[in-house]
Formats: sequence, C-alpha cells, structure tokens
Amino acid sequence: MLRNALIAAGVTAALLATGPASAAEKKVIAVSIPAADHGWTAGVVYHANAAAKEINKAFPGIEVIVKTSPSASAQVSAIEDMSATRKMDALVILPHSSEELTTPVKTIKEKGTFITVVDRGLNDPHIQDLYVAGDNIAVGFNTAKFLVEKMGGKGNLVVLRGIPTVIDDERIKGFQDGIKGSDLKILDIQYANWNSDEAFKLMQDYLAKYPQIDAVWANDDDMLLGVLEAIKQSGRKDIKFALGGNGMKEIIEKVKAGDAMTPVETPYPPSMIKTAIYLTAAHFAGHAPVRGALKLDAPLITKDNAEEYYFPDSPF
Repeated sequence: MLRNALIAAGVTAALLATGPASAAEKKVIAVSIPAADHGWTAGVVYHANAAAKEINKAFPGIEVIVKTSPSASAQVSAIEDMSATRKMDALVILPHSSEELTTPVKTIKEKGTFITVVDRGLNDPHIQDLYVAGDNIAVGFNTAKFLVEKMGGKGNLVVLRGIPTVIDDERIKGFQDGIKGSDLKILDIQYANWNSDEAFKLMQDYLAKYPQIDAVWANDDDMLLGVLEAIKQSGRKDIKFALGGNGMKEIIEKVKAGDAMTPVETPYPPSMIKTAIYLTAAHFAGHAPVRGALKLDAPLITKDNAEEYYFPDSPF
C-alpha cells in the first residue's frame, strides 16, 4: 500500500523521467469530478485542469480529458457517455455519491479500464485499482489536540458538521477522540452542509443560545467563513479560537498573518485530484504498475509552514 505523499512524488518523478510515449500507444485518461459548486470543488476543478494541461503538453502519447458534473445523475450520464463513445484506458473519478456511482463505475471497470477513485470511496472498494484521499480523522484529531493544549484542557466548544457522509463522520470521530480525557465540553453540534451561508445562520443560533463559547470548530473552511462573519457581527469577545479545515487560501492567509482567532489550519487539499491524475498517468508511462491506496497526511499548518500549503492562483 502506498502510504504517503513522498511515494506519490517519487512515482511522479518517474513519470516525468520517462519522456513522451509514442503516438501509437496513446492512452486516454478520463477524469470525472463534481462541478465547482463550492470552494473545495472549485479547487478540484482548478487542479484537475492544470494536471490535464501539463500532462497533455508533456506526453503526446497520453490524453487527459476532464468532465465536470453538477449532480450524481449527471455524473453517471457523463461517464457512461464517455465509455460509449471512446475507449477509456483509465477513469479518475471523485464521485458525487458513493451509492449512485458504484455500479456505473463497476461496469466501466469490467471493460478493462484502470480505475482511480479520489476522496469519496465507492461502496465496493474492490472496483478501484488506485485510491487517493486525505486523512479525515487526522483533520479532526489534530485540530482537537491544538485546542486541548492552547485552552489548558478546559472550555466550551460548539461544532459545525458538513453533510451526512463518511468524510464528515471521520472528521467528527477524530475531533471527539482528540478531546477525550480533557474537560473541553461540546455544547452543541449540528450540520451546516459545508455551506458558508448556512454556517453563518447556525453560528448566529449558537451565539444567541450560549452566553459563553470559548472555541468553535467548523470542519470545513467554507463553513468557517460564515462562522467568522457571525462572530464579527455579534461583537462577542469570549471566543478565543475559530478553526476550520481543508486548506482554503483565505484561511491560510490568516495563518500566515498570525491571526489570533485562526492561528492554525489542517489540510485536505483539492490538489489531491492532481496527485491522482499524475499517478494514473505514471501507471501507463512510468514502466511500473501503480496500484494501492495513498492517504495524504493532515499535519497542523502553522505560521511557520503555511507557505508550503498556499496556492494564491487557486480558487480555493
């Protein structure tokens, strides 16, 4: 099993060292991803298109095609259409929905297509040849450990969840495990659907309901933006920390600047799609089979290392 980003970098280097494949051996890599309906998926689209442009330019023997879809049903139609109209040597897919995409992807797999799954796993992991994702448990756990340390192990917290998914469940589990054994108390925990506007309204509710809140964790940076605006408008001074996760550039900028309320971040980079596309290309051009699972680390981003995670040209 591939275990860290260093392995990904090594495989990518091997790909770049091989030089262009011949036109007669041209391989088609189809990339199917959600449309840019919020910040993180906008970042996914940005990095997928960047990878396609780079690989298509460097390797005439490989063609990368990127298709975005606004819904699970549209994504099913998109991959079925691509499969029907041309031979796909590989499919790199970030599924809208694990349940709805499992059977269609399995059908494509049965045609001999190499399958790379990114982020949201399929219901049947045997379908995938390669799996690339971030460490959602670490996103929650590392954030929680920071709060335990900086708050002296005590205080009142409110938490904003995303949408009911395995990803959200893992982040919450990591956070709850991280505060276990401390006197940090979660006053309330509700869904805000990874949406800034919904998070703003939920945080307003929290502020009205609880007179003493010491810290807030929104398990996604889109939600954190709504949280920060609600806190700003309230004028409340009791909240010491408001933290998120995913590595949005606006939040990284706060960390770089030494922001008192948001001094740290945890990465769940949309650039993982680029890693997945390069690894898939390496399977064909690198003269070495690339199979297994790659989980990207989620270390705490601080002022000292924030520059490494900052992509100013990305929409996220």
